[in-house]
Amino acid sequence: MLQKLALASTITLLCVASFTSCVSSKKYKSAVAQSDSLRTANSDLTAKVNGLQKELDDSKANADKASKDLAAYKQDCEATKQKLEAARGKMQAEYDNLQEVAKKIEEAVADFKSKGVDVVTKDGIIYVDMADNLLYKTGSWSVNKEGKKALGALASALNDYPKLKVVVQGNTDDKKYKNIWDNWTLSTERANEVVRILSDKYKVDATRLTAAGKGKYNPVEDNASEAGRAKNRRTEIILNPDWEKIWESVQSSK
Repeated sequence: MLQKLALASTITLLCVASFTSCVSSKKYKSAVAQSDSLRTANSDLTAKVNGLQKELDDSKANADKASKDLAAYKQDCEATKQKLEAARGKMQAEYDNLQEVAKKIEEAVADFKSKGVDVVTKDGIIYVDMADNLLYKTGSWSVNKEGKKALGALASALNDYPKLKVVVQGNTDDKKYKNIWDNWTLSTERANEVVRILSDKYKVDATRLTAAGKGKYNPVEDNASEAGRAKNRRTEIILNPDWEKIWESVQSSK
C-alpha cells in the first residue's frame, strides 16, 4: 500500500512539474517575441529619426546656400543698377552734346540752307541732307566748287567734335542715268567722293568716315513726280556717337 501511495505521489509531482514547465516556456516565448518586436520598432524609429535629422541638416544647408545666393543676387542687382545709371548718365550727356553739335552745324551751313542743305536730329542721330544739285552735275559724282564750300563748312563743325562717327550715304531717284552702269554705282561713287574731300581736303579723321550707297532704294518722297524725285536725289551725312565705345567705358568703370 505504501508503495502505491509513493508511486501516486511521484506521478502527481511529475505532472505538477510538467505543467509548471509548460507555462514558463510559453511566457518565455511571448517575452522573446515582444522583445524582438520592440527591437524592430526601435530600429525603425531610429531610422526614421536619422532620416528626419538628415532632412533637417539638408534643409539647413539649402537655407544657408539660398541665403548666400540671395546675397550674391542682391549684390549683382546693385552692380547692374549702378551700371545702368552710369549708362543713362553717359547717354544723356551724349544726347545733350548732340543738340549742341546740331546747333553748331546749323550755324556752320546756314549760308547753304536755301541751296538744299537741311539739318535734322532724330532718335539721337543728326542727319545733314545735301541736295544733289548743290554738290554735283546731273549724272556725275564729281563735286563742284559750291559743293566743296558747303562740305568745308560742315567739316569745320565735324572737326570740333572728333568722337562722332560719320556715315556718308548717297541716294538717287529711280531714273537711270546715261553712261552710268546703274544707280547703285552713282550713289556709291558720290558718297566715296564726299568722303575723300572731307578726309583729304578738310582733314576729317578718315577712321571716323564710312561711305555707302543706297541707289534708288531709300526714297523720302514718291518718285512719280519731279518734285519727289528731286527730294530723293540727295547725299545724307549721318552723325552719331560711338555707342559701343560709350558702353565699353561704362563697363570698364565698374
